[in-house]
Amino acid sequence: MTTIVLIRKNNEVVVAGDGQVSMGNTVVKSTASKVRKIEKRDVVAGFAGSTADALTLFERLEAKIEKHAGNLSRAAVELAKDWRTDKYLRRLEALMAIGDKENSYIISGTGDVLEPEGDVIGIGSGGNYALAAGKVLMNTDMSAEQVAKKAIEVASEICVFTNNNIKIEKI
Repeated sequence: MTTIVLIRKNNEVVVAGDGQVSMGNTVVKSTASKVRKIEKRDVVAGFAGSTADALTLFERLEAKIEKHAGNLSRAAVELAKDWRTDKYLRRLEALMAIGDKENSYIISGTGDVLEPEGDVIGIGSGGNYALAAGKVLMNTDMSAEQVAKKAIEVASEICVFTNNNIKIEKI
């Protein structure tokens, strides 16, 4: 499990994630990077769930974004359709939080492409803790990056599957 938060504030989009990889009740790694950036398309993404599955989905997302000329909305819907209908992809267990300058989405393996209300997304085992912290911190003078970092720190104090080894990507 993991914690990912996406913050949209003051024309910045930031995705942050913790670094913990667990197998059952055992911490296997504390420095994993679960956030990625697609440089030439100004898209950031974070993933929660099985690491190999999430990396596969990220590669597929990148290909869909290229195929649809940077249209994140179209790419997200096409990825979700593939994820739900493809025999191989259907078995992948992960969630993705993705964003560009205009849109933010949660994509799930059940075919959901959700555009949450507000400017904060939280996914993963500590996602609700990070979501709550992020919503409160949005009304401060903190930057998007500071809000994201603090939200993950709060989640790491509550969720045993989240640590405070934070990785951040922003556009």
